[in-house]
Formats: sequence, C-alpha cells, structure tokens
Amino acid sequence: MTTIAFLGTGTMGAPMARRLLGAGHQVRVWNRTRAKAQQLEASGAAVADSPGEAARGADVLITMLLDAESTVAAGSAAAAELADDAVWVQMGTIGVDGIGQVLAAAGGATVVDAPVLGTKGPAEQGNLVVLAAGPHSVRPRVQPLFDVLGNRTLWLGEDAARAAATRLKLAVNNWVLALNNAVGETIALARALGTDPQQFLEAIEGTGVDSPYAHLKGAAILNEDYAPSFSVSAASKDAQLISAAVGEDVRLDAAEAVRNRLQRAVHLGHGAKDMAAVYFASTGEAGKSQ
Repeated sequence: MTTIAFLGTGTMGAPMARRLLGAGHQVRVWNRTRAKAQQLEASGAAVADSPGEAARGADVLITMLLDAESTVAAGSAAAAELADDAVWVQMGTIGVDGIGQVLAAAGGATVVDAPVLGTKGPAEQGNLVVLAAGPHSVRPRVQPLFDVLGNRTLWLGEDAARAAATRLKLAVNNWVLALNNAVGETIALARALGTDPQQFLEAIEGTGVDSPYAHLKGAAILNEDYAPSFSVSAASKDAQLISAAVGEDVRLDAAEAVRNRLQRAVHLGHGAKDMAAVYFASTGEAGKSQ
C-alpha cells in the first residue's frame, strides 16, 4: 500500500485521510492545529510534528489546505523530504497562481493538480468528484487513491502547469456560490414580503427551476443549522480566487455581488459558519465574534 503524507486535516481533509486509512494505506498526517490531526490517531494515522516529518520517504504528498500561502509553506517543507519519485497531489482550492507556486516549490516531485468537488458529507462517504491534471505516467499510482476519495475522476490533461483542473474548479465554485447566495437572498426576501419561506421551497419543488441544493441550504437557514460543511470564510476566499483568475477579461457582475455578500457576512461575524449563513448579508444580523 502507498505511504501518504497528508497535510491539512480540517473539515475536508480529516474525512479524506480517514478514508485512505480505511483502505489500508499508511498515512502520516500533519495540521497546523495539532489537535485536528490527533483525531485521526484512532483510525491508525501517524501524527507528525512538521510537514517534513510527515513526508519523510513518502510516496505521495497530498495537500488539502485552505489557501496557496499555507499550501506552499507546508508543501515546500514536505517536498524536500519525499521519496525520489514521489508525487505531490494538490487537492485544495488555491487558484491558478497557487498552482504555479506549487510547481515552483515541488523540487523533484511530480505535481498533480487535483481539486475536488463536494463538501464534508461527500468527503465522508467517498462521493467527491476529483478534477485532475497530471502526467499519464503517475496516474496508475494516484487513481486508486482518487477511487477511495471519490465516485468519479475527470482527467483534464497531462500538464499541471496549465491548471486545467483548478480552472474548472473555479468555474464550478462560481456556480455553487451563486446558488448558495440565491437561496439565502430569496429566503430573506420571502420573509421581508411576509411570506413563509418554506412555501418558496414547496413552490419550486419538482419544477424546472428546482434544485436539491436549494432545499439543502434552505433547510439549513430555516432550521438555523450552520454547522460548517464549507464555511463562509472559505467561500469568500474562493470568490476572491474567481475574481483574480479572470481579472478584467470578462465582467462577472453576479460573482462580484456574491463576493461582496460573503465578505459582508464575514464582517458581521459569521465567517466560521456554513456558507448558508451568507443569508445574514441580507438581514445585517451580527453573529458572535470570531
């Protein structure tokens, strides 16, 4: 079985590492907050005190960290300790420029650009969709890992430097963030109009404009259940990456509105909550300080 150094055991990383452990792989985990890595000891993980310790002699390095800065800082320290023919599988959402930084920091490791579609629940169930770009030569080594983590892998070319997988991930996330924002804003509108927002969800059910996502995030808002599967802060970060990726080449008016609403929700104190809490960007209701 493969020896894996897994860096980043937060909301997504922990269930992903646990699935790899369950498949029989040797997994060494590291997280900046050690307690988040230690929760995986019961599943058989070895907890490392540093990225380098986690990566020493490992066959595969997987990074699932929040942003490019943390990914490059931890990944570059780990890359120096990897086995000579190791593969660095970058699975977080770090943007187009971030992939370039990973390639520059990889040393002799082959880089696979492999962000995932899905949140905490699909990660726990192995139902992520893996978007991947990397050489054919390393695919037999990483595809079995992807098969443990997801139900589908979409290969998008051999050259990670083109960031094809990351570019598609940003496009998909733009859609996800727009849907999430639309649900929150519409529920706020329904309440402002004196309409029961549950009736909004009932009205669209089964129609051409229905969406399972609307019911998922709508229920979270109506039940005031904001346990994070993907936080407002993380969504705000991704919205920034989307804007940065296109610059002034195309106008993304709706995306900019979503980005501003997410930032407003963060400033109101809802950053650690599930991104359904962008709802509060409409109401202006402050959350607890973070």
